[in-house]
Amino acid sequence: MSRQVFLYDPPDRFVAGTVGLPGRRTFFLQATAGPRTTSVALEKAQVAALAERMDELLDEVMRRSGGSAAVPAMTPTESADSAPLDTPIEEEFRVGTMALAWDGEEQRMIVEAQALVELDADSEEDLAEAEERLLQDEENGPPMLRVRLTGAQARAFAKRALDVVNAGRPPCPLCSLPLDPEGHVCPRQNGYRRGA
Repeated sequence: MSRQVFLYDPPDRFVAGTVGLPGRRTFFLQATAGPRTTSVALEKAQVAALAERMDELLDEVMRRSGGSAAVPAMTPTESADSAPLDTPIEEEFRVGTMALAWDGEEQRMIVEAQALVELDADSEEDLAEAEERLLQDEENGPPMLRVRLTGAQARAFAKRALDVVNAGRPPCPLCSLPLDPEGHVCPRQNGYRRGA
């Protein structure tokens, strides 16, 4: 069976969003073009890392081009997207690995999110070889979401993604661990339960 690639070049919309209450949220990347929508699930840390790395890459593109690249320094107001995820949300796959690249000719950010794959291996070397074969197999690899964004779309995605990550539970002022509505066991108070 050949690899399934969900390609959006360019998308009408590409956002990170969540479903559920803080502390129990499921994170999604969602790409939309016309009537077609693809949603993939991932971890909060993956969303944060993608957004931070995307901003860093855009800053580097601006620096190297001397400002001539079609990349805004900040998110343009007209590119901001605060709407909820499109429903119904049907998860295509759970993201395992992600990659970012900048296409200098087309002036586009390329985002790839590949499905999580369980590999059977007897040793670390076998696991490394299996991972390498999987990455090299363009035709038969796991499903992948590939999105090509303008500089403005990429800035807007990164800003919204960081806002979504930071909209979770507030941190405890003593230990910085997330506070649940019913409180948490705070290590800085020797295990006493701290209220929200």
